[in-house]
Amino acid sequence: MAYPLRTIQEDGQAVVILDQTRLPRETAFVRLTNLEEAAHAIRVMQVRGAPLIGATAAYGVALGLLAGADDGRLAVVLDTLGETRPTAVNLHWALARMKSVLAPLPATDRCAAAWREARAIAREDEAANAAIGRNGLPLIAAAARKKGLPPAPLPKEGGDQVRQAAPVQAEHAGTVNIMTHCNAGWLATVAHGTAISPIYAAHAAGIPVHVWVSETRPRNQGLLTAWELEQAGIPYTLIADNAAGLLMMQDKVDCVIVGADRIAANGDTANKVGTYLKALACKAHGVPFYVAAPVSTIDFACPAGTGIPIEERSAAELGVSHMRVANPAFDVTPAGLIAGIITEHDLRPADQLAGLKP
Repeated sequence: MAYPLRTIQEDGQAVVILDQTRLPRETAFVRLTNLEEAAHAIRVMQVRGAPLIGATAAYGVALGLLAGADDGRLAVVLDTLGETRPTAVNLHWALARMKSVLAPLPATDRCAAAWREARAIAREDEAANAAIGRNGLPLIAAAARKKGLPPAPLPKEGGDQVRQAAPVQAEHAGTVNIMTHCNAGWLATVAHGTAISPIYAAHAAGIPVHVWVSETRPRNQGLLTAWELEQAGIPYTLIADNAAGLLMMQDKVDCVIVGADRIAANGDTANKVGTYLKALACKAHGVPFYVAAPVSTIDFACPAGTGIPIEERSAAELGVSHMRVANPAFDVTPAGLIAGIITEHDLRPADQLAGLKP
């Protein structure tokens, strides 16, 4: 399977998604034809990752309006999709954008306009994530220079981020060792990915990279990252979540790059639970910790991380049903632990987000 694969595709008056609940065991696609199927795909994590959730929600609006486009139906569609996942801000950003475009229109024009706007959101996400790769690439190139690795030319803007994959090496000495958590590759977006996009760009530029892939319990979303990297021929090692601190203590990690589900205006960042612990370990061992996300993931209406709602998921995900369980899906990393946030615009300090626009 060649990278980049677009994770959501139009098929007439339907959309086709890659069913991520069945990865990495099998590659299967699901055709979404109505509001209920789109909402279900988001809720049960057939699609996941804040940017892809946003794009799917936008297409969900278009699908929902096939059954009617009057004011009452539009409200039902927006409410139904808005209730699927609480933390990922791209969901609510995309729905607000769809509402702002559709609400002023007569009902007869809304369906066609919804498809156009959903298409635009998907296209913009693809472009933004490619730009995140370009903007994060210099960080990896600088880490390579610091280790005395041979320089590699930076790819031209708009160029192909993928070259012929090199064989995966068992050893990872003489490489830039990057750690990530959860999955923030092209599976979590329309294309290219967020945290993994700079890694793809570095690989394409000829910089030797190796990725420490945190398994990310309880959903084991690190397996999706490992699957992606396997497809691209990028060296990686899957690790237990709790091995991260030891690897940093042993000086085996050059930097950590993660994605985000919501970034508060002050730079506090919500990401998959376990991210905060990695940021703390980075602080203890002098390892730079970066967040990569499109500006649409920044919630400027949320002043600080304490205002970010944290989704509580089912005890079934932990494999038990008869015990008291806390299963928060996300945690919040304070801006003070973040070396920088990589967006489609640039790399900047986490507490200097004012003025950015999606």
